[in-house]
Amino acid sequence: MQTVFSIAIDALAYGMVLFVISIGLSVTMGLMRVVNLAHGAFAMIGGYLASYAARDLGLGYAIATLIAVIGTIIVAIPVERFLYRRIYGAPELTQVLMTIGITFCIIGIANFLFGPTLKTIPLPQTLQGSADLGFRSIATHRIFAILCGLLVAGALWFLIECTAFGIKLRAAVDNAAMAAALGVRTEVVYAVSFAVAVGLAALGGVVGAELLPVEPYYALRYMVTFLVVVAVGGAGSIPGALIACLLLGAIDTTGRYLAPEYGEFFFYLAVILIVTIFPRGLAGRLK
Repeated sequence: MQTVFSIAIDALAYGMVLFVISIGLSVTMGLMRVVNLAHGAFAMIGGYLASYAARDLGLGYAIATLIAVIGTIIVAIPVERFLYRRIYGAPELTQVLMTIGITFCIIGIANFLFGPTLKTIPLPQTLQGSADLGFRSIATHRIFAILCGLLVAGALWFLIECTAFGIKLRAAVDNAAMAAALGVRTEVVYAVSFAVAVGLAALGGVVGAELLPVEPYYALRYMVTFLVVVAVGGAGSIPGALIACLLLGAIDTTGRYLAPEYGEFFFYLAVILIVTIFPRGLAGRLK
């Protein structure tokens, strides 16, 4: 029973970390129609900045996380302005080639500036212990990761569905020319959406550093994982991405607990089966 409970908690925490990182990619692919394979590179930047702020500068975890998110957005703004705007609406192959090139450039620059070593982000005392539930103890960091995922899901849904900005974003996606004619500044809308996406990637890179270690080739190692989440959940769907992350996180964690010698076999087997049954992603069938 304890093993089942441990698997469930670790799977839930892992799934929520995947969600926080991947939901930004789902937004850019589903709403902005950009195949951004460099998304993991922005999560990597966030992890590197947080590690530098916490370990080298001695700043607290909260401040390091804030620096990571803001710093990543600052880095992403000129990249979006001078590179991504040139591929909005371009063929998917052009977007793939451009964003893969950006990924390798970011990896090279990050390793040059911070060194090609594994980066750790020291946790504060409040996140290092465990919470006693009476029948079982849960690592506090796991609870923190789960709460972050729930908070991001709720906040992003509210932003897209219940605010004026969300209305403008959906209008720009449906018909950019008509939205612009009606006074919507589509370039600003896309820039803000991109900033939110990379900010969430950076947050996920920091929060999930205990589960997805920040190392020199982080962006390439997890590129397919983040893309798979979007494909399984359905691009642009927050509920779909959340369900996909929880489902795949549970399958991957269970497989690693019970049959570690198989590696990621069960994860990708589940992906093949899900995509075969739901070719448009889980959200396509859920609607």
